[in-house]
Amino acid sequence: GLASVGAFPARDLIEQSARDRLDELVATEGLADRDHVTVTLVESSPAPALLDAAADADLLVVGSRGHGGFAGMLLGSVSQHCVTHAPCPVVVVPASA
Repeated sequence: GLASVGAFPARDLIEQSARDRLDELVATEGLADRDHVTVTLVESSPAPALLDAAADADLLVVGSRGHGGFAGMLLGSVSQHCVTHAPCPVVVVPASA
């Protein structure tokens, strides 16, 4: 089982921290008041979660923190997996953008 901290399992603390970080990002990017934005916290590996979310999408947009000078290293493993397996077109936005 998971270790407990006080009355709350560590898993609950991790989930709350993730929710807080997600709320902070949404507020920072000015997305909180947009009707067309749905914010969802998912407990999964990133690539499968993104591909599931893109099942009925017209476009999947992912960020990339890929480093390196070789073409194969420019995309991270998550963005590369999405480009290869997504059911729709994929736009990869580098972190420097």
